[in-house]
Amino acid sequence: MACFLASGLLLGGCGVLHRGFLSPAGPVAQIIHDEFLFVCFVMLFVIGPVLLLVPLVAWHYRLSNTKSAYRPQWGFNWSLEGLIWIPPTGIVVLLAVFLWRDTHRLDPYKPLPGEAITVQAIAADWKWIFVYPEEGVAAVNRLVIPAGRPVHLDLTSATVMQSILMPRLAGQIAVMAGMRTQLNIQADRPGSFFGENTQFNGTGFQNQKFGVDAMDEAGFAGWLAEVRAQPNRLDAMEYEKLTRRSTLPNPLAYAAVQPGLFDRVVSLQQPSGHALELEKPPQSPRTVAVDKGMPHDHGKAQ
Repeated sequence: MACFLASGLLLGGCGVLHRGFLSPAGPVAQIIHDEFLFVCFVMLFVIGPVLLLVPLVAWHYRLSNTKSAYRPQWGFNWSLEGLIWIPPTGIVVLLAVFLWRDTHRLDPYKPLPGEAITVQAIAADWKWIFVYPEEGVAAVNRLVIPAGRPVHLDLTSATVMQSILMPRLAGQIAVMAGMRTQLNIQADRPGSFFGENTQFNGTGFQNQKFGVDAMDEAGFAGWLAEVRAQPNRLDAMEYEKLTRRSTLPNPLAYAAVQPGLFDRVVSLQQPSGHALELEKPPQSPRTVAVDKGMPHDHGKAQ
């Protein structure tokens, strides 16, 4: 029975693997995937000997083994010292070199080759607002991108610190109010993926997720035409409503966007429905310490 339960749990978790970086759908996630597998392979040379030698040593030096050598004066061996220090040192150096290289390759600010489309992402409570400045449209809780083409994301927050993650396309990066963060992603092929906020920000945190739809050029052009046919407009008043603390049952789309909206959000000039307020510490009355051992009257003695 336990075997059947374990098999069910393992098989049930297989679907999760297709939603994470172990099933990459873009060049950035592919580098993360390859780096993870490489580190796991190298760590086998650390974990493997431990898992193998611990039971062997325990079995060899068991109490019932009367043939094991007893050497109370033994304390040092050059071969054993070399085996203990040289392989771990080599592993650390190897991992350091590869991780340093891939850290620079995975720089989120580093543009991907090709002509990129720009998307401005604003994190609110509890939703994501995506503005397409070149196309003049916007979407909420849905990021539509052309497949096979780089996407340059400018990110900021209209409220507290948040963190965006699209595991099949890129790694996680934090966004904060008053700051502009950048992230470059690309989907190699058309498909539907998901993204979410991974930074806890209140009661609606678990619902702050969005869909990522990668379309071919014709599909992306068709989506733009469909959005532009709608009457909705993302202006200052609509933005104020969007940034109120709430969740949306369905994604939204806007055919027009107020020019410079993202820059005003970054510079904290755009009023939102959930303004950031810094609490000032209460003013405590100043107290003057008095030394009771000293007289208060310092007049001259007669």
